[in-house]
Amino acid sequence: MQALELEIKDLIISSMSLEDTRPEDIDSAAPLFNEGLGLDSIDALELGLALQKKYGVTLSADSEDTRRHFASVQTLCAFVAANRKQ
Repeated sequence: MQALELEIKDLIISSMSLEDTRPEDIDSAAPLFNEGLGLDSIDALELGLALQKKYGVTLSADSEDTRRHFASVQTLCAFVAANRKQ
């Protein structure tokens, strides 16, 4: 799971253009939105598209489940691990 966490952190950094951020700067348990990494709804859409493209996962923009999956890097990893296309 650590390798997947690193991949997802790299994906967040590249898709959000966080040039001054390194993967180790992102706390895997910290919230991705608001007080944590500070992402917003537009960032969520961009990240969702990047996850779909890289891992083949399907996300629904207005689903409560999707909001839970986007809570942190850890929850995103669990979602991707369980749903990615091989």
